[in-house]
Amino acid sequence: VLLQQQGPINDLIVWIGLAADDNRPELMYNVIGTFVAMTQILLPFMVLPLFGALSSINSSIEEAASSLGAPAWRVFLSVTLPLSLPGIMAGCTLVFILSMGVYLTPVIMGGNFILTLPMLITESVREQYDWPFASAMALMLLLAIGFMVVLSSGVQRLVGRR
Repeated sequence: VLLQQQGPINDLIVWIGLAADDNRPELMYNVIGTFVAMTQILLPFMVLPLFGALSSINSSIEEAASSLGAPAWRVFLSVTLPLSLPGIMAGCTLVFILSMGVYLTPVIMGGNFILTLPMLITESVREQYDWPFASAMALMLLLAIGFMVVLSSGVQRLVGRR
């Protein structure tokens, strides 16, 4: 709705004067539209673990750093960021896993112009009847996700020890 030809974003672009009314930019069926839609869909999966990690930080630790003379940026870099690393890692892992398997959003927003691995797997099975190639791609996708989960758990343990 937001990115369509007569949508509010295109109306704003025309109203500002960046484009003429008869020459509105294409915001759907390309990489930009797909990127915006994927960001909109996956952003809560990053924000929620990050919010949980930030809300669990004891505010007295940050206040102690401030009272000892640390500026706000130093408090963030030395206290808040290291304590929120588990939430950052959890959010990154979750978003990576979800983005690797997303199928519907690129199909709707990108049309036939954007090709993702799940779309390629589906095309190999439905149209080309190439089951061995599709299963090899699915296995590679599964291994990439498994590698990310193992890497994430290793980093979580490393951060937990610090």
